[in-house]
Amino acid sequence: MRIAVISDVHANLPALDAVLADIRDAGQPDAMWHLGDVVGYGPHPAEVVDRLRTAGALGVMGNHDAAAIGRIGTEWFNDDARTAIEWSTERLGAPHQAWLRGQPESRREADVTLVHGSPRDPIWEYVYSPPIARANFGAFETRLCLVGHTHVPLVFRDRDGRASAETPDDGETIELGSARTIVNPGSVGQPRDGDPRSAWLLLDTAACTATWHRVPYDVGATQADMRAARLPGRLIDRLELGL
Repeated sequence: MRIAVISDVHANLPALDAVLADIRDAGQPDAMWHLGDVVGYGPHPAEVVDRLRTAGALGVMGNHDAAAIGRIGTEWFNDDARTAIEWSTERLGAPHQAWLRGQPESRREADVTLVHGSPRDPIWEYVYSPPIARANFGAFETRLCLVGHTHVPLVFRDRDGRASAETPDDGETIELGSARTIVNPGSVGQPRDGDPRSAWLLLDTAACTATWHRVPYDVGATQADMRAARLPGRLIDRLELGL
């Protein structure tokens, strides 16, 4: 199967539309998976949910999604994130909230585990270093685990009880091999690796490969909508920096 994997859209419709167009240009995949944080930060929560529902995306719940539907409290978030979540909640209709509630905290598809944060803490933990990855290899049963949350493309492999780390570049294809592996596609709506372009991943389960893609989008359009919504300035400014 060829599967388009996306994560951390964060209510950024221009970014999502650019990624969906790039996915189509790459050849229609057999499925689309998302790794949570569909909403939060950005100005288009309802529209992004509608896009993913229409695309038939399967996925999991992120911490911003959980807060937007009241499953967890907003006191765990910084002031800017809390403001955006509360603004988003007011703009999600009943169908959008129902769709978000229908996303599980973890999902297994064949020999792949999907979570937002980490296998041992699907909502909150960030897998950003080899020690954290190593601690999580025992928390999932499949050969491959897909995670989001860090907003950075990453690969961690189990090397006889130790974890190695790789940071894939745009267009890079990595052979996944037989080692148990944790893979992060990067973020669609708010990249944090110094590259403001949206990120997505093409997973080929037959070839056992993962290919990373970066896509430019109209950052200014998203920023203008955020300013019109009076969302926090720091959230607006960081988009053009990829931070």
